[in-house]
Amino acid sequence: MVPFDRLAQITQRFEFLEAKMNAGAAPGEIASLSREYSELKPVVDQIAAYRRGLDDMAEAEGWLTDPEMKALAEEELPRLRARIPEIEQALRVALLPKDAADGRPAILEIRPGTGGDEAALFAGDLLRMYQRHAEGKGWRFEILEQQLSDLGGIKSVTAHVQGEGVFARLKYEAGTHRVQRVPETEAQGRIHTSAATVAVLPEAEEVDLDIPASDIRIDTMRASGAGGQHVNTTDSAVRITHLPTGIIVTSSEKSQHRNREIAMQVLRARLFDLERERIDQARSADRKAQVGSGDRSERIRTYNFPQGRMTDHRINLTLYSLAQVMAGDLDGIIDALQAEDQAQKLAEAGL
Repeated sequence: MVPFDRLAQITQRFEFLEAKMNAGAAPGEIASLSREYSELKPVVDQIAAYRRGLDDMAEAEGWLTDPEMKALAEEELPRLRARIPEIEQALRVALLPKDAADGRPAILEIRPGTGGDEAALFAGDLLRMYQRHAEGKGWRFEILEQQLSDLGGIKSVTAHVQGEGVFARLKYEAGTHRVQRVPETEAQGRIHTSAATVAVLPEAEEVDLDIPASDIRIDTMRASGAGGQHVNTTDSAVRITHLPTGIIVTSSEKSQHRNREIAMQVLRARLFDLERERIDQARSADRKAQVGSGDRSERIRTYNFPQGRMTDHRINLTLYSLAQVMAGDLDGIIDALQAEDQAQKLAEAGL
């Protein structure tokens, strides 16, 4: 049973915010009040649904003493009693602390790991998988920076993904992805194992963190691409070094101005992610890492092409629909990861 005093406090706070906004809040308060109001509204809606369910069940139980209503009560009560645990579970999930970054766009970075040329080709396959997934969700997928390998794979790629719930969903993709298949470069038909790493960072805005000009060094250089492609005869490529952390970000599009924008966008995301990671480690020093921790060193998934099998090692989920997964059908996997993450957090919160 969810504590009713806690539900009353949340409802009272929501009503206070609503009254204050309707009365005309000061200009400086509007943004913060609106943000808190928007965060509380789905919780308050779920509280209302929970209370309606309890009221409906109490009313039906009262009908049992009425000869004229008893038959209807006996018909309705099993349905209402079965529904209450579902509503209560949805309310517990709604009461969980929200990741403030869940509603943000994401910076997606993919790099080959062990496996040489095959790892670079697999990194390219992952990129196409996420592009197709984004297309299916109606998200905007923009490649900010890409370096190709000689065989058409990817040495590194950085993309900007925008849409509803992007980071909330894609954050479960962060980690090491392993592939088992016969490489195109393998003449003997032997199965090789290689890997690629995926990083998913919430996009940071300038207001999220201040980066003093004295903390960065900006260098310009001549842009070039694989196999002589996209060779630029001007110094338009930009490399930004964040001196306190040593983080280096490059962008080599045709416009130097755009390159500065892209590099700063990615740098802010990486620094914001570092700060989030520091805070999370401080909070959970004595706890097991959550499902969506985004540890880049963790092997999270294996794609076995000969058997058409995908296994997510975090939740021991195995699907024999690898072709659909590589075509961008990730919702079933992400839904399962999200459910496991919520279950862990509910147990931790004692809800």
